[in-house]
Parts: sequence; structure tokens; C-alpha cells
Amino acid sequence: MIEKHPLGTVLSVRVHPGAKKNEIRGEQAGALKVCITTAPEKGKANKSLIEFLAPKLGLRKSQLEILSGETSSQKKLLLHSVTEEEASALVRKILS
Repeated sequence: MIEKHPLGTVLSVRVHPGAKKNEIRGEQAGALKVCITTAPEKGKANKSLIEFLAPKLGLRKSQLEILSGETSSQKKLLLHSVTEEEASALVRKILS
């Protein structure tokens, strides 16, 4: 779920767009499962994902960047300037 990256840490996320409410549903297949109400059109769900997830992780929106999976439900998010240990602690916190 979490990997080292030269600019920070990569977090695997599985997104379910068009859900009834924005929520984190736990871990699924080695990724953080996140439900977003926004429909997956013209990048709106990606923007909503970052707007929803940043405060949950205690990060600024500018610290989150989609590395891969722009048009897929499986995404790799780069957490800029966040170590693996910090990322693990943040994920554990939001899952508890």
C-alpha cells in the first residue's frame, strides 16, 4: 500500500466514484478504498479525491499528486515530503 519515492511516499488507492457519500472504507487488495460522490467525468472525481483525502491525512492538497491511474479506479498518489513511517502512521490513524 505504501512505497518509497524520491519525492516522498506513494500510496495505493482504490477509488469508487459516484458513491452515496464520501468515505474511507478501509483497505482492499493492498490499497486504501475511498468512496467519492463525484462522477468520474473530466477529472472531477480525481479532484474530489484529493480534496477529500488531504485533510483526512492532515496534509495540504498541494502535497497530493496522482502519479498513475488518472482514468482508472486504481491510483498511485504521491504524498510529497512525507516519509514512509509518517505515511504509515497517517493511514493507520484514518483506518482506526
